[in-house]
Amino acid sequence: MNVNGKVGPIDAAQIPRYAGAATYARLPRLDQVEHADVAVVGVPFDTGVSYRPGARFGGNHIREASRLLRPYNPAQDTSPFENLQVADAGDLAVNPFNINEAIETIQAGALELTEGGTKLVTLGGDHTIALPLLRAAAERAGEPVAMLHFDAHLDTWDTYFGAEYTHGTPFRRAVEEGILDTEAISHVGTRGPLYGKKDLEDDKRFGFGIVTSSDVFRQGVDEVVAKLRDRIGSRPLYISVDIDVLDPAHAPGTGTPEAGGITSRELLEILRGMRGMNLVGADVVEVAPAYDHADITAVAASHVAYDLITLMGLSA
Repeated sequence: MNVNGKVGPIDAAQIPRYAGAATYARLPRLDQVEHADVAVVGVPFDTGVSYRPGARFGGNHIREASRLLRPYNPAQDTSPFENLQVADAGDLAVNPFNINEAIETIQAGALELTEGGTKLVTLGGDHTIALPLLRAAAERAGEPVAMLHFDAHLDTWDTYFGAEYTHGTPFRRAVEEGILDTEAISHVGTRGPLYGKKDLEDDKRFGFGIVTSSDVFRQGVDEVVAKLRDRIGSRPLYISVDIDVLDPAHAPGTGTPEAGGITSRELLEILRGMRGMNLVGADVVEVAPAYDHADITAVAASHVAYDLITLMGLSA
C-alpha cells in the first residue's frame, strides 16, 4: 500500500491479516525500500537473563501479534506509516554464547542501520541489549542522551556472579561510560523487593529519578507526564521499555514478573504524553513467548512499538 510516496503495510482488504509474511505491522522489508526513516529490528538474544529465559524469541512473537495493527492511530490523530517510511530490518545475528561479542555486534549493527539518519525501534531480546543500543544512539546524537526507562526493576546493579554485562546492569554501565545525560534520566514503573536500600542509594547517586508504579497510580498519568517532560526538556531522548513494567495481568510472558505493575493503558498514555519530544531511538524488550498465554504480552508490546514509531513521526 503506497501513500504519500511511502510503502506502507499490506492492505488487509486484499490479503487477510493472518496471511503472508510476518514483518512488523505487515510493513515492507528494509531491502524493499530505498530509505527507511524508522527501521524495526529484532535482537534475538537472552544470554543476559537472571531468571526465566526465552526473550530471544520475543521479536518474532511481537511481529506476529502486530498483524492486527492498523495504519491510523486515533489516539494521536495521525497515520504513522504515511508520515514516515517504516520498514522491518529483520534480526541482528548475535552470538548467543559470548555476551561481550554480542554487545559489540549489536552496537555495530545499530550504527550501520542508523548511518543514513534512520531511527531504530528494537524488539528484544533481554535488557542487556539496551547498553549497545544506547552507545549507538549517543554516538549518532553526538552527545549523551536523555532516557526514560520503563521497568519493574532498576537495572543499575553492578554485577551478577561477577558478570558486568547482564540484563540487570546496562544502565549502571551506561552512566559509567558517560553516554547518558544524568540530568535527564528516569525510571518509570519500578516496584517490588530489592536486595537492600543501597540499591536505591546507588541509583540516586547515578542521577536517576524514580516514578514508581504506585506513583503512577496515586498521581495519575497527566502529572507523571508533566514531571517527565520537565526533566527531559529538548534533549535527545531514548526510551527503553521492559515489558515487565506492566503488571503480570497485562504481561505474563516475561522473564522476571513482579506484582503491582501499571496497566497497558497507563503505559501507552504516558508514552503518548511524550509527543513532540526529540525521540532518537527506542526498544521494547523482555517478551518471553513461552509464558505468554493468549499472546497477551505480545499484543501489548506490539502496541507499545506502534506508539513509539508514531512519536518518531510527530517529533521529526
